[in-house]
Amino acid sequence: MKIKQIQAILLAVLAAVFYAVSTPVSKILLGYIGPAMLAAFLYLGAGIGIGIVFLFRRNKAEKDRKLGRQDLFYTIGMIVLDIIAPILLMNGIKMTAAANVSLLNNFEIVATALIAFFVFHEKISPRMWSALLLITLASAILSFDGSSSFHFSAGSLMVIGASLCWGLENNCTRMISSKSTYEIVILKGMFSGAGSLVIALTAGEGLPAPLVGAAALILGFVAYGLSIFTYIRAQNVIGAAKTSAFYAAAPFAGAFLSCVLLHEELSHMYIIGLAVMIFGSAVAVIDTLKYRHCHVHSHTIYHLHNGHIEEEVIAHEHEHAHIGTGQAHIHIHHGL
Repeated sequence: MKIKQIQAILLAVLAAVFYAVSTPVSKILLGYIGPAMLAAFLYLGAGIGIGIVFLFRRNKAEKDRKLGRQDLFYTIGMIVLDIIAPILLMNGIKMTAAANVSLLNNFEIVATALIAFFVFHEKISPRMWSALLLITLASAILSFDGSSSFHFSAGSLMVIGASLCWGLENNCTRMISSKSTYEIVILKGMFSGAGSLVIALTAGEGLPAPLVGAAALILGFVAYGLSIFTYIRAQNVIGAAKTSAFYAAAPFAGAFLSCVLLHEELSHMYIIGLAVMIFGSAVAVIDTLKYRHCHVHSHTIYHLHNGHIEEEVIAHEHEHAHIGTGQAHIHIHHGL
C-alpha cells in the first residue's frame, strides 16, 4: 500500500472522528441555543475556520482547480441541501436520544447509494443491496418509539430526512470533488451558514450568548469544517466508495461518546438496532473493499518491417478494482 493511500485512510478515519463529536456536543449546546441558529453557527464555524487555514496555506491551495460556471448547478444544490439538512438534524437531536441520532446518521449511506443508483445510474452489487436493506431495517428499529401504538418518533424521522438531504448533497459534492477543497468547504460553510442564520432569525430564534456562540463556531470548525475537508482529501486519493466505508465508523463513535458524555441509557431497541446497523455497515465495508484482483496479460503484436512480418510479445500486469457501489472502476497497467 502506498504512503498516499495510508495517509488517505487516516484522513477518512479522522473525518469520521471529527464528525462523531458533533452529535453529543450539539445535544448539550441545544440547551442554550435554537436548532436553526446552532446549524448556522456550525456551518459558519466551518467556513470561517477553513478560511483561516486557507490564508496560511494559500500558496499550495492556489494550485488547486477552481470551481467554474459548469459547476454552478451542483454548487447551488450542495449549498441549499446543506441549509436544510443540519436544521432537520438539530431538531432531531433536540427531540430524541443523541446515541440514536448518531446511529441513524448511517442512513446517509443508504440515501447516497439509492440516489446514485436512481439519479446517476450507478451500479449496486447484490451484497451492497443487502447492506442497504440491513441499515434501513436498523434505522426503522431505532426510529420506533416503543409505545403501544405503532408509529415512529418525529425526532428520528427528522434525522432520516437530514440523511436523505445529505445523501443528495453527497452526490452533488462528488461531481465537483476534484476542484479546490478549500473553495468547496468555504462556500459550504459561509453560504449554508448564512442561509440557516436567516431562517433562524425569521423563526424568532435569538443570537446565543458569546461563550455559547464561540463553542458552536469551534464545534463547527472541527466537526464540519475539518471533517468535510479531510473527507474530500481522502476521497480524491482512494475514491468515494472506500472513503464512505471508513467514514461509516462515525455514527458508532458518536453513539459511544453520547453514552459517555450524556450518560444516556441504552434501551433494548437500541441494542437490537445497533447489532443490525453494525452488521449492515460491515457488509457495506466488505463490499466496498472486496473486489480487487490482478491479471497478467500477454499481447502479440505484429510489425511489418521491410516487407517482413515481425512478431513481438508484450506482457503487462493488469490490476483493477471493482467498487461495490459502482462509483469507481479503476484500471492500472504496469509494464513488465
